[in-house]
Amino acid sequence: MKRILFVCHGNICRSPMAEFVMKDLVMKAGREADFYIESAATSTEEIGNPVYPPARRKLAEHGIGCAGKTARQMTRADYDRFDLIVGMDSWNLRNMHRICGGDAEGKIHLLLDFTRRPGDVADPWYTDDFEATWRDVLEGCTAILKLMD
Repeated sequence: MKRILFVCHGNICRSPMAEFVMKDLVMKAGREADFYIESAATSTEEIGNPVYPPARRKLAEHGIGCAGKTARQMTRADYDRFDLIVGMDSWNLRNMHRICGGDAEGKIHLLLDFTRRPGDVADPWYTDDFEATWRDVLEGCTAILKLMD
């Protein structure tokens, strides 16, 4: 079983979108038994809060639910629990390395580094462009799933 953790700053926009998009892609591919997928934050700011309403609405537009998801912070133990730890931007990556004490096993990556357009997924908390985030997340998650075939 492949265990994937998606990570962003607050775990209320980008990383839960990636978590639930990936779960949807895996389900549609009939590969649910092959994957365990979660998301987490690098910060403590939003711990316990649900997915941000515009992110929840964007997922719902595509028939994807995220009911019951609340933000949690990434821990050092997550490094051992997951095979692939995927951040949304370079700032997340720096914080993920700090939380995990490095990346000796090469598990930490940026989502868009799996695509033809490496770089950061812009934070819709600041840009208010949830459509652009949706496109980036879908492209990145699709690329990860193809890589794991």
